Amino acid sequence: MCVALPGRVTEINGTKATVDFSGNTVEAEAGLVKIKIGDRVLVHAGCIIQTMSDAQADEIEELFREIEDL
Repeated sequence: MCVALPGRVTEINGTKATVDFSGNTVEAEAGLVKIKIGDRVLVHAGCIIQTMSDAQADEIEELFREIEDL
């Protein structure tokens, strides 16, 4: 099973972006989607696959927290 995770873009360097996942930062490929610093994004397999609203990202993060509690 593959999972995409929501994060927030903190830096952009060419086609790479630093994405913050609740304090953990990862470099992701950003060439597929137009992004800017501060955007909430969905990352799968090291690639940003879409931008999303804060509400959407918060909802996904809440679902992951619920799963962790099971």
